Amino acid sequence: MLINRRAILAGAGAATLTSAAVYASPRPGRRLVINGNLVVPIPTGSDPPLDKATIAAIRASGLTALKMSIGGASADFDEANTELDAIDRGVRRYPTLFMPVRTLADLAKARTTRRIGLISSFEASTPLGQDVERIDHFHRRGVKVMQLSYNTPSPFASGVLSKQPSAGLTDLGRQAIARMNAIGVTLDLSHADEASTLAAIEASKRPPLITHAGCAAIHEHPRNKTDKVIKALADKDGVMGVYELCFLTAGPAQPSLDDYLAHMLHALNLAGEDHVGIGSDAFLTAFDTSPENMADWNKQIEARKAMGVGAPGEGRPPYVKGLNRPDRCAVIASALARRGCKSRVIDKIMGGNFHRVFAATWAA
Repeated sequence: MLINRRAILAGAGAATLTSAAVYASPRPGRRLVINGNLVVPIPTGSDPPLDKATIAAIRASGLTALKMSIGGASADFDEANTELDAIDRGVRRYPTLFMPVRTLADLAKARTTRRIGLISSFEASTPLGQDVERIDHFHRRGVKVMQLSYNTPSPFASGVLSKQPSAGLTDLGRQAIARMNAIGVTLDLSHADEASTLAAIEASKRPPLITHAGCAAIHEHPRNKTDKVIKALADKDGVMGVYELCFLTAGPAQPSLDDYLAHMLHALNLAGEDHVGIGSDAFLTAFDTSPENMADWNKQIEARKAMGVGAPGEGRPPYVKGLNRPDRCAVIASALARRGCKSRVIDKIMGGNFHRVFAATWAA
């Protein structure tokens, strides 16, 4: 789910941050940890500075890097550039906390300097309009991961909410994939429907990603991927990150850690240890469930419904019980270990698999 989350970042974790001392050990500098989709609190423009508790929570996350979405569900070319400018200002404001990631060397630098590496991405194709050459422009601006559609049909591909049978991957979409492959942009298919996803996987010369999704075999939902899709992704050496959205379960309760692990272990058993990661699609800091923040959240959900981009059942906040904390990846690692996963496999899930795909796709 993509939402104008920046509007509620100021209160996203303020009510639920706890002392960094109680967080799980992230093993900084030892384990590579890459989250395939997170919202990170970066003050831009005239936003107030981060408080000490938020900075402590960010540092305690144990993250080497995260992929962050730019442009929302409908930003045009100018709006996306404006947001990239704002993110750049925010990173310059906190140079010892964040750093942009554009190369594998940047990932290594983020790890050794214990900063959070930020990988910019697009979930919607709207910043591209219908111009494949804009891929080059945004690549130069540091957008390293791009999708072809966000839930609804685009000039490039159909989304998970497209009327079925959909048009699938278009000729323009094939051109876009070829250009991404050529210049070093990773293809992400999280929001594409099955027809577009399978066609895009076949068309791509390099491994694609599904950075944040769930498994339809565990809970059937348009945003969860079928076994056919997951197998096809693995066969192309791609990786699927498991998200924390409400689409993991039918509800009405928030998904639990056991629910989350059911999706992850299914993907692991189906695709193999080289093809699964973490793509939370949540806030880095704990989601604030106070009445004020929930009122703001509900307004955002209603706005998405009005735009026609809200998925069925959308509404519960983006967190899993037990993972609504910045060190979620360490919690997942511990839970996997308790279920018998070997350290080698956990290292791959924590970040090694995403790193392998970035190595294969970022080289022009």
